[in-house]
Amino acid sequence: MAEVKVKQLDTFLWKGINKRGKASNGEIRAGSVAEAKALLRQQGITPSSVKKKSKPLAFTQPSIKSSDICVVTRQIATMLGAGVPLVQSIDLIANGASNETLRQLMTKISVKVQGGTPLSEVLREHKDYFDELYCDLVKSGEQSGALDRIFDRIAVYKEKAEALKSKIKKAMFYPIAVIVVAGIVTSILLIFVVPQFAEIFGNMGAELPAFTLFVLGISDFMQDYWLFVVALVVVTLVLVSKSYKTSHSFKVSADHAILKLPVIGMILNKASVARYARTLSTTFAAGVPLIEALESAAGAAGNEKYRAAILSVREEVAAGNQMHLAMKNTAAFPEMVNQMVAIGEESGALDSMLAKVATIYEQEVDDAVDGLTALLEPLIMAVLGVLIGGLIIAMYLPIFQLGSIV
Repeated sequence: MAEVKVKQLDTFLWKGINKRGKASNGEIRAGSVAEAKALLRQQGITPSSVKKKSKPLAFTQPSIKSSDICVVTRQIATMLGAGVPLVQSIDLIANGASNETLRQLMTKISVKVQGGTPLSEVLREHKDYFDELYCDLVKSGEQSGALDRIFDRIAVYKEKAEALKSKIKKAMFYPIAVIVVAGIVTSILLIFVVPQFAEIFGNMGAELPAFTLFVLGISDFMQDYWLFVVALVVVTLVLVSKSYKTSHSFKVSADHAILKLPVIGMILNKASVARYARTLSTTFAAGVPLIEALESAAGAAGNEKYRAAILSVREEVAAGNQMHLAMKNTAAFPEMVNQMVAIGEESGALDSMLAKVATIYEQEVDDAVDGLTALLEPLIMAVLGVLIGGLIIAMYLPIFQLGSIV
């Protein structure tokens, strides 16, 4: 089939007089300046100035976030459910997008679909925005002729996933905030405040307490090597990040270690179970075979421990074993989850049972994050109080001792 060539549309800025005789301005999409003027006249506008909108530099080009894809999915689901054709739905989203990069992406997709390429294949060409799970679900919708229902399921799945991701970020933010704030405040005191006391102590000529000498020693080190300390922290963070992305063994070790952290580890464990159940429920309900659904769930696990466990479950299910027994053998899933999956298998309602599991654990993650937030607010104050209070005590101990001698 010959590929349909669609004229490239550009954005033009215009100024002119509207139907009411008032000055107005705005933007319009067209193939040329002449075409833009013609379109404006059709709308009853007399253009006085039409010029092509300059494109942003590459490094200022707005990026497409996962939340943007989530919104686009919900928009497509809504329009398909209302009877709007697929291509028209994509075009409407492209024309209404304020993000230029998203607009270009949706335009490219529209052109390909108009040319006769299935939507699932077009989406696979943009793997940075549409993962294998997304494309597989769209393909199942195309094959079953129920693309509107599939997009609704994908939209629900993406919305739940975004909400869960937001909760995890919130849970991780507070501990990091405590460490960063404590480090910055302590460093400022050691570099700028403590040296002022050191001059006073030098003039006193008295013997200083061990605790005070210890703090003064740290202050001297920070004054001489603070650039080295900052560079060491930055290099360490970069190396850890790079190793996590490139070294599978390091990623496995890091993921297992993170899951053992107090409070944070509990939240991440619950989040992984919720993500597994939600992904499997969505794919299985969409008609994807269980073996393929488990493979998609493994890819969306977000943690190497659970990814390995899900792949193990997949192998056992492919060998003919029941899924709840395979899950129990991995020792990665809570007993309640195993029992609910067993009930789902026996009743033939595995997708709805998994959806209930996902809902339960998503709520537990939400509650745990709220509890962590409430716990860390006074903890931040306590940590800062101990650090700052410790420095103050170290600096005033010699003064107290001097006062007792007098």
